[in-house]
Amino acid sequence: MLPPTVSPADAISEPDPLALPAEAVELGEALFARPWEFLKTVPSLEWLPDADRPEIAFAGRSNVGKSSLINALTRRQGLARTSNTPGRTQDLNFFLVPQVPLFLVDMPGYGFADAPKAKVDAWTKFVKEYLRGRRTLKRVFLLIDSRHGIKAPDREIIALLNECAVSFLGVLTKLDKLNAYDQAKVIASVTEVLRTEPAAFPRVGATSSETRQGLPELRAEVIVAAEITTLPF
Repeated sequence: MLPPTVSPADAISEPDPLALPAEAVELGEALFARPWEFLKTVPSLEWLPDADRPEIAFAGRSNVGKSSLINALTRRQGLARTSNTPGRTQDLNFFLVPQVPLFLVDMPGYGFADAPKAKVDAWTKFVKEYLRGRRTLKRVFLLIDSRHGIKAPDREIIALLNECAVSFLGVLTKLDKLNAYDQAKVIASVTEVLRTEPAAFPRVGATSSETRQGLPELRAEVIVAAEITTLPF
């Protein structure tokens, strides 16, 4: 029996406003069951494809596991090229799936050690111009190595995203490297830090490319960010 001060309506828990809609999870699985393809490499802004569809971009420090996550997300091993040389890729790489109006964008890694200042300045200028000028960019997935949390290079890109007013979602990678206690600890820590960032979306993704942890939820985040409500046959 309920206490006399609690009504049956009050006893029913309110839905979590930050929970991913079940329809988005279902659509995400359907979208990423389709054959994703590499479209083009963009070394400078004049090579960008037409801005005729939503874009979801992936950003992160070198060696954060960005290419591995994109490959796991799309179920296409080798779609995004991995490299043993941090900071090697300094271009934007675009991916699509036929008949679906959506681009995934692999942004160049940042925070690579020993890079010449001119190279870092060129990277910053290129990325800033893309972030500021791409009206179809719906969200950036900012990848954060769960073993290290948010570091100085991440704070720099967060500041840039805030400056450019580009919505971003913090996404932890390599969770399989941590035990359950440390996973919960880093998720709580990163959530608390990003809570104060103006451009941060109020959820944090938690993923592992190795165990596939969090991938259905991340696919759903793509659906939500791109505002996809149905898929063409």
